[in-house]
Amino acid sequence: MTFLVVLIGWIFSLCLHEFSHALVAYMGGDYTVRDKGYLTFNPLKYTHPVYSLLLPLLFLVMGGIGLPGGAVYIETERLRSKNWRTAVSLAGPSSNLLLAIILGLVLRFAPVNFTGIWPGLAFLALLQVTAVVLNLIPVPPFDGYNAIEPHLNEATRMKFEQTRGMFIWVIFLLLWFVPIVGNMFWGLIFFVSRVLGIPLELAAMGLDQFRFW
Repeated sequence: MTFLVVLIGWIFSLCLHEFSHALVAYMGGDYTVRDKGYLTFNPLKYTHPVYSLLLPLLFLVMGGIGLPGGAVYIETERLRSKNWRTAVSLAGPSSNLLLAIILGLVLRFAPVNFTGIWPGLAFLALLQVTAVVLNLIPVPPFDGYNAIEPHLNEATRMKFEQTRGMFIWVIFLLLWFVPIVGNMFWGLIFFVSRVLGIPLELAAMGLDQFRFW
């Protein structure tokens, strides 16, 4: 049950994340997102074989990190301003934060037990927090960088663009193999989770039940 709760919930959150990007882009002037079918909750519209399936599953299995892996192609030149580009980028992580807040409220008033759907919901809520923190890292390809990128000068953007593909691997190598970085990351995750009312003990049980193999 926990595996299904987390899997279905994560697919929903992936769609919500990408839908939020698309909706704000539509509001900001990129009307092509409607023709591309992004203004739906159809996960097939956001699927990329590596970024949507392989990498998110890999990071879930390895360490319980929520990696939104959808792909929404925004025609940024159609957006009305740099601020709209920033808003589009922040819309995705904001949707994960909203979902984490809702799940935290549900868990705050849920029966205090370790059975049924509750461990799965707690772990799913924790995944939303990891998705928010991870996505706000200000290096490509994360949304945090995409939010500030329109406001950088051309030389800085070019430097980041030349090494765009390597940053995600550098970040995850640091998280797994440099203890101080991993401790800071998870310390922030746990702090935010406690503030939102997510029971960490229950989330840890949800992670164990999710990885039933």
